Amino acid sequence: MNTKSIIWLGFFVGSTAGGFLPLLWGGGLFAMTIFSAVGGIAGIWAGYKVSR
Repeated sequence: MNTKSIIWLGFFVGSTAGGFLPLLWGGGLFAMTIFSAVGGIAGIWAGYKVSR
């Protein structure tokens, strides 16, 4: 896989996992949006590190 694909995969997995995290404690839509964004950024960072 090339670098771009790994970064996109990291973004997708991170934002999905971050979006589901607030569901564990019954968080609302705002928390889901924030955690999804944070998870996406973390996924991009992890995808970049893995691809290097």
